[in-house]
Amino acid sequence: MSEELTLKIKKDDLWKYSTFLLLAVLIIGGFVFLTGDNSGKVVNTGTQGAPNAPSQPSQVKVSADDDPFLGDSKAEVEIIEFSDYQCPFCRKFWTETLPSIKSEYIDTGKVKFVYRDFPLDSIHPGATPAAEAAECVRDIAGSDEAYFEMHDKIFQEQNILDGGDPNNGPVRGTASFGASDLKEWAKDLGYEISDCLDSGKFKSEVQKDLSDAKAAGGRGTPYFVIIGSDGEGTPLSGAQPFSAFKQLIDAELNA
Repeated sequence: MSEELTLKIKKDDLWKYSTFLLLAVLIIGGFVFLTGDNSGKVVNTGTQGAPNAPSQPSQVKVSADDDPFLGDSKAEVEIIEFSDYQCPFCRKFWTETLPSIKSEYIDTGKVKFVYRDFPLDSIHPGATPAAEAAECVRDIAGSDEAYFEMHDKIFQEQNILDGGDPNNGPVRGTASFGASDLKEWAKDLGYEISDCLDSGKFKSEVQKDLSDAKAAGGRGTPYFVIIGSDGEGTPLSGAQPFSAFKQLIDAELNA
């Protein structure tokens, strides 16, 4: 066999092996993308989730501001959620974990649960409009109860778009929606928010929440801070199971 023919065979083998390796990488990468990361942490080139971001602090200070809440305003423990309305992990928390927190701690007066906005607009273009829409409903109705009606409605409709049950999911991926959808969803609840939403009345309010989330160490959504009677907050990132919240809440209640 000539040297030239041997070299050609080696090149052909190398090409086959390289092609096989490339296909393997693509298959594995596709699997990781489809299965996702249940931590709910966002990794991108922006300020949230950047690979060179500093480690999350063990204790933070952050206020509820004037944002809507569930539960007793004087509850011993306060949970602040910084959330993105289009984030599937935020919807996963709402679907799977919040109901248990509500029944065991919020409804019994032990926890005050505050919702603040953390829209990741670079990947979720519907997040800021949704946050503003919920604020519009709160403003028109003049109550936090109405706000959470719209809050729930936004997640329910996304569960439907995602092919699941309105309240129970399952959450499979990111659902797409726009301003016209938000107006219709509000109208279903009895609120006309077109003028409010189109005016951008609450854009600065939503952006303030975003700034406060970053200042409190948030680098992905959902991001929580569990605050005890001493005012110090313990951060918790991602769509964590109820057991993770229970451990932190009980520690504060028994402190």
